[in-house]
Amino acid sequence: MAKLSFDEETAARYDETSAHMYRSEVLDPAVEFLAELAGDGAALEFGVGTGRVALPLAARGVPVHGIDISGPMIEELRRKPGAEKVGTTVGDFATTQVDGRFRLAYLIFNTITNLITQQEQVACFRNAAAHLEPGGCFVIEVLVPDLRRVPPGERVKPFHVGQNHLGFDEYTDFVGQIQHSHHYWIDGASVRTHSAPYRWVWPSELDLMARLAGMSLRERWAGWTREPFTDESPSHVSVWEKSG
Repeated sequence: MAKLSFDEETAARYDETSAHMYRSEVLDPAVEFLAELAGDGAALEFGVGTGRVALPLAARGVPVHGIDISGPMIEELRRKPGAEKVGTTVGDFATTQVDGRFRLAYLIFNTITNLITQQEQVACFRNAAAHLEPGGCFVIEVLVPDLRRVPPGERVKPFHVGQNHLGFDEYTDFVGQIQHSHHYWIDGASVRTHSAPYRWVWPSELDLMARLAGMSLRERWAGWTREPFTDESPSHVSVWEKSG
């Protein structure tokens, strides 16, 4: 897995810089969707981070375990109310194994793209399948690659331009499907920056990875409230079911 800079400083500011993802209209439908799939079973979150989803899901009575490569991110989770209900393991979610079998595994907020080779992404699907009970589901939320907005000969496009934040995607390898996202947060006279590589992935490519891992597509939506997915949808929530 790529060495992402989820260090102590980044972890301490993560909730602040992702505040829009904590809005009830964003978070509540995701938790409801996942709780419905988990039912009376347990859930495993890949890339649990600071517990944005794991904590409210556990508060719903779903046993949750989370894996994250960043110790500082998990430390931030452990400081929050309700953290005692969430088990955690530090490790690469593409390969790290934990005890038990789960009704649900999930990987959301574009986190599959943190794995920057196809081989790592395939391994992630196999790891999810290895943890699922027969008939269990693996859920991914991720953007659809937006290459139509990148003119021929260009490699950089803005994805957010605001008063206090600028964000740009730099497409560094169209063959390997690699982009670097660059963030600039402006606070008075100071500027904080963060850059990281990601590997974009197509819905059909994810479906093939699932098949290699013994899973098949059960449903795909444009969002957590089950809007129809079309060729104009900027992102998708996909559910694959383990055979057997």
